[in-house]
Amino acid sequence: MLIGEVARRSGVSVRMLRHYDAVGLLRPTGRTVGGYREYSPGDVRRLFHVEGLRTLGLSLAQVGEALHDPGFAPSALVADLVRATEERLERDRELLARLRTVDAAGPETWAEVVDVVGLLRAFGSPTAGHRQQAALAAGDWPAPPAEMLARTLLAETDPHAAGALRWALRRTVARAGDPDGAAVAALAAGLRSGEPGVRRRAADALTDAAPAAAAAAALADALADPDPGVRRRAATVVGRGGGAGAVPELVAMVRAGVDDVEAAEILAALSHDDPVTSGIVLDALTRDLAGTDPATRIRVAQALVELPGSGPERVLRRLADDADRTVALVAGAFVRRRT
Repeated sequence: MLIGEVARRSGVSVRMLRHYDAVGLLRPTGRTVGGYREYSPGDVRRLFHVEGLRTLGLSLAQVGEALHDPGFAPSALVADLVRATEERLERDRELLARLRTVDAAGPETWAEVVDVVGLLRAFGSPTAGHRQQAALAAGDWPAPPAEMLARTLLAETDPHAAGALRWALRRTVARAGDPDGAAVAALAAGLRSGEPGVRRRAADALTDAAPAAAAAAALADALADPDPGVRRRAATVVGRGGGAGAVPELVAMVRAGVDDVEAAEILAALSHDDPVTSGIVLDALTRDLAGTDPATRIRVAQALVELPGSGPERVLRRLADDADRTVALVAGAFVRRRT
């Protein structure tokens, strides 16, 4: 079979067949009287072997090694190809993410494209201080994409840079909004991370930067988060949005003395909105109260002052007779305040 016919049947160009011959990868076994290359059926089979291996990403040298060395073990080479392909895909994904970020910024000129790319490079700096400076500059950037800031924030481990990014995100959302919800969606996805630090940053950003309703909806499931910091953030936002599901964590915050004043204010608002919730709050606050330390009983007394109904007052009167003098004095003062 002459070279032209082999090219037509195989789909490999005549030029490439000649190159295979020149590098010793596929030399035809015969020549015609006129000196033209003549390929045998075995040569054609070898050609298909060559093309098959090339589709796996092997170089011509690797193909030659595989075909010439009887002891060649394909497993190691295939494993190398898998790793190389994964690395290439990761680079492509990073490039795609960068392109989408630039596209989301809506640049009108190449100068604006360069500005956005410069911001991205600054966020990738190995120096936390440089990343913080970039975040502070982003607050004055011409319409930086909120989603980009959200994703950058989730990946930022330095607390100062993360705080600056949260500020930049809040400023950006306040100016340009989050019309397609991409930033909130990115932060909500961060709440499902296996890393507690990522979940905390997501919860903080939703609290600070997202619209109240969107933040409450995203943080509802975080009320069961294993990290107490995430749960407390979620309880604060969900409770302020009227969600009674936040009551257990808010009560725990009061009793533990962690942001207890804010938690008590939210519990009071929830209690005034719904008599059923008021009863749940009262029961949760006063459960096993006698077995707690004096500081906890004082915090509970402070929370009871703002609750509606006669139930909180009855508990305060009991606390006014508490064995601990400080608890009794504080509770007595609160009773007089309610009357």
